[in-house]
Amino acid sequence: MSSFDTSVLYEDGNHRYLHLGWEEKEEKSIVQTNQYMIIHNGEVVLMDPGGAHVFPRVLANVAEIVDIGSVSQIFYSHQDPDVSSGITLWLSIAEKAKAHISGLWTRFLPHFGIYETSRIVAIPDRGGDLTLKDGTKLPCIPAHFLHSTGQFSLYDPTSRILFSGDIGAAVFPEGKRYPAVENFDDHLRYMEGFHKRYMASNSACRRWVDAVSKLKIDAIAPQHGAVIKGDDVDRFLNWFGNLKCGVDIMDQLFR
Repeated sequence: MSSFDTSVLYEDGNHRYLHLGWEEKEEKSIVQTNQYMIIHNGEVVLMDPGGAHVFPRVLANVAEIVDIGSVSQIFYSHQDPDVSSGITLWLSIAEKAKAHISGLWTRFLPHFGIYETSRIVAIPDRGGDLTLKDGTKLPCIPAHFLHSTGQFSLYDPTSRILFSGDIGAAVFPEGKRYPAVENFDDHLRYMEGFHKRYMASNSACRRWVDAVSKLKIDAIAPQHGAVIKGDDVDRFLNWFGNLKCGVDIMDQLFR
């Protein structure tokens, strides 16, 4: 497939989970990002639809499949510009959508051009649910300090896909990108450096692993890198739950 084509991660009669492709070209100075979309009974949820840099491409991918007016909810895992700096563009074009983001970051949204907050839903630190029109709930799992002080993962119980935000991210060298992990041992080299530097501590890693281990997960879909599927989900959780990172390795950072 082309790197910027939409691909299907899960599909049944009335429920689809889609990956909305990558940037059209690789640029060394810009981090590669993933955007995702759930279509449930005609209702659309976007996850980390990104900043202005990717907005035209993501909009085209979404509009190719659904009416933009059917976008009812936009989930932002955290506040970073590659995640949420396009929020003004999305709320102006998806006029019925509400945007969900950690309550810790809503006060910063005016710096992205958001002054009217009636369509902003602040997710409390303990988490919550995105509730769809038919009552289906998508739990927001706390992922604080991984790497953002206020971050959430979003679990889809129908597809059993966990959108993990920056957790599970991989940074590929130029020309080495792939959409899904085929060799987990080889893939570790693309994840390790990012997680050691961007995640706050092993205690935070373990709290998140303890929380998501209670869920039935068939795939982990990160905001950067490649989708982790099948048996590799447990391998990732074991690796991440034992990772020393952030303040655990301060001596290495300041030597």
